[in-house]
Amino acid sequence: MQPQQTIVVKIGSSSLTSDEGGLNRSQIAFFASELARLQHQGFQVLLVTSGAVAAGFREMGYLSRPKNLHEKQASASVGQALLMQAYHEAFAAHHIGVGQILLTRSDFSNRKRIHNASMTIEELLRHRIIPIINENDTVSVDELKFGDNDKLSALVANLIRARQLVILTDMDGLYTEDPRKNPNARRIERVQEIGEDIYRVAGGSGSSVGTGGMRSKIEAASIAMRGGVPVFIGRVVEDGDLLLATEGRGRGTYFETHEHNLPMKKQWLGFHSLPQGQITVDAGAEAALIRGGRSLLPAGVKEIGGEFHPGDVVEVVNLEQQPIGRGIVNYANWQLQAVAGLSTEEVQKRIEVHRIEVIHRDEWITLAARLP
Repeated sequence: MQPQQTIVVKIGSSSLTSDEGGLNRSQIAFFASELARLQHQGFQVLLVTSGAVAAGFREMGYLSRPKNLHEKQASASVGQALLMQAYHEAFAAHHIGVGQILLTRSDFSNRKRIHNASMTIEELLRHRIIPIINENDTVSVDELKFGDNDKLSALVANLIRARQLVILTDMDGLYTEDPRKNPNARRIERVQEIGEDIYRVAGGSGSSVGTGGMRSKIEAASIAMRGGVPVFIGRVVEDGDLLLATEGRGRGTYFETHEHNLPMKKQWLGFHSLPQGQITVDAGAEAALIRGGRSLLPAGVKEIGGEFHPGDVVEVVNLEQQPIGRGIVNYANWQLQAVAGLSTEEVQKRIEVHRIEVIHRDEWITLAARLP
């Protein structure tokens, strides 16, 4: 893959279906045309799509989008086939082939499986076939679902080290207030860093057929930015709008990043691993981890929570209990409990460990904002 030429585009249910359910074929044809234009410009294109449940629940005989898990899974099994058929026909008009990839959160938490998915994506792109990625709704359970495909698109963009993630919505970007309620609301053209002020202006879900509102898109943008991928959130409604979005002239908000692309191991550690415990650190250790690129030593540890063993992933929080990152721990929880707050010399007198660092800097990823 050529990261500088790879674009990930995410399209939500509300852009592909009607409020009553069922596919909007003209919209699918329009988006296929926009994506084909990108490919003909020399980009490698991946599509992350929603819409399986919305496409299928009418075929199942339901009057509205179902709420029960088994009904949603049945609707998705019907709708996914309809969705892929519609995409296949729409892209065939541009002489472009498509391939289907269904993923779950457990695929990302398993390093071997997500590596295999990455290799599949690379092979499809090498043959100029557009991978169409969706969550595998027929087997996902609510507790392990992405919740929407915004986060999925960010994880995919990081995985392939994309040049840009484009998240399409029915709003032309992020506003200081809801422009449907306040005509004086101002569109935010560019975002350098996502803080609480940005989350505050993000609203809830705006569609009866989708699950993701602006807040979920902001959260996805935060993940992509941390992985070194800039993001565009906005509208594509006219011919050529998608290309304009990739050129910095789109109808929406641009989220910029100065981070570098993360290697797959760091991605797994930061976004896919399942922490087995929690470590609270003091202010000095927090600064050393976030700003100094240092390892975590026992002297900076204040509290330990959960049961973990050497080699497990743990979450690290500051004194305000705010998560600042994750790392692979070199101590068992009982060992760390015995030496928390002690100097390296004292630790070596009390216990025997393979490495003195609680978390080595090479086994660490920062997930908090940088300290000033």
